[in-house]
Amino acid sequence: MPKTHSDIGLIGLAVMGQNLALNIADHGFQISVYNRTVEKTDKFVAENPNTPGGLIGSKTLEEFAQSLSKPRKAIILVQAGKATDAVIDGLTAVFEPGDIIIDGGNALWTDTIRREKALKEKGFRFIGSGVSGGEEGARFGPSLMPGGDKAAFKEIEPIWKAISAKVDKKTGKPIMGATPGKPVKGGVPCTTYIGENGAGHYVKMVHNGIEYGDMQMICEAYSLMQGLLGLKPAEMGDIFSTWNKGALDSFLIEITADILKQKDPITKKPFVDIVLDTAGQKGTGKWTSVNALDMGVPAPTVAESVFARCLSAIKEERVAASKVLKGPKIKKVSPAKKKELIKAIHDALYCSKICSYAQGFQLMRTAQGEYGWKLNFGQIAQIFRGGCIIRAAFLQKITEAYARDPKLANLLLDGYFNKTIQKAQTNWRKVISLAVENGISIPTFSSALSYYDGYRSARLPANLLQAQRDYFGAHTYERTDKPRGKFFHIDWPEATRPQLEA
Repeated sequence: MPKTHSDIGLIGLAVMGQNLALNIADHGFQISVYNRTVEKTDKFVAENPNTPGGLIGSKTLEEFAQSLSKPRKAIILVQAGKATDAVIDGLTAVFEPGDIIIDGGNALWTDTIRREKALKEKGFRFIGSGVSGGEEGARFGPSLMPGGDKAAFKEIEPIWKAISAKVDKKTGKPIMGATPGKPVKGGVPCTTYIGENGAGHYVKMVHNGIEYGDMQMICEAYSLMQGLLGLKPAEMGDIFSTWNKGALDSFLIEITADILKQKDPITKKPFVDIVLDTAGQKGTGKWTSVNALDMGVPAPTVAESVFARCLSAIKEERVAASKVLKGPKIKKVSPAKKKELIKAIHDALYCSKICSYAQGFQLMRTAQGEYGWKLNFGQIAQIFRGGCIIRAAFLQKITEAYARDPKLANLLLDGYFNKTIQKAQTNWRKVISLAVENGISIPTFSSALSYYDGYRSARLPANLLQAQRDYFGAHTYERTDKPRGKFFHIDWPEATRPQLEA
């Protein structure tokens, strides 16, 4: 028998919404569901009659509100932006002060800050929760990144912990095996309270930016193996499968292996070879890059991964340019050096990955000062270990790094990551040199190395740049022989005159 009132509600029954609703119901929570199209709600409920918790369909928002236990809790999973605002307006008309509204979409964190402030003034409580893991994650266990009213999170915490992905307490590896009606039990939940107002959606945005970098780096490893070694997709698939058993063990490496081994059902050719080389994007990688620029945080690898997608999108222009612009002829590496080069590409991928994550975590570190948050980076790395797209064994090392030093300024300064790059950087540099010599584009590999070399440099050529700025715009400069914070200017028409303190 259904309960008199549901534990929680959900609005928006596209694939993500349906799967998250089923996940919640599988864990014994009764959930009310509503979709603007009543037929969709009715069909969804009718097709899933035997969930442990139960699904209750609602035809109107008024009926939806009446079906929920108080204080009401409702998840919104509709398109980010105006659609989300419209649903929030609809809910505030039928909810009461003290009720909890949860945005589970890919919202811009500044929108979440705005919404939380506006709803708080009306007496409502608001949670902006990142949900990562795609359709499968939503169904069987996503990584959840809630931010907003902390007391409100405490009320939804039992549900969030139940439905999130789980990882093994000792190894940090995801616990798999959930099936409809039989969720995974035990393990460490991949969710934690992130921080106030927009913190949860901000961390989800950075997660997606890191994801952009991971995907492009894998593509560059694929391009190098194809270009320098002439390997067939299935051969590369076997290599990625082997890599997935070691330091690069991750969801994205695993699915890359699967993709490379897949045959096209129509032509029977390697599937990857019939996919057009134009990549789409939904904007979160761009948001990450723009925010890094706004805050003055170096995140070149994420930015290059976004630009790589932009470059891929101008397919016709590239095809035309390929007939005009010439580069070096690719020289295949001899079979005798095949194993050596594959190892080098592995190391280049791992070193680049370390730098990309270092940039992402440095960005979050700066953001917490900008927005007044108190982020726990060890916990953030911990909840990324399962459910989400970037889940990887590598994240256990980040969790351990922040356990050793919660105030770690940059992942590159941690002993494990420092030693790893010291050991592998010769191969990293070798691969980048080979790519440049052969005209193979590797924007994330090379930007990650430039970041590493720049970050480890006690002195950069920015002294000349600042002198240029003082010359043409009187922007002033600091001196090496004076304390930081004192600024000077040269009267450039008469540069021999004594320098002036600004």
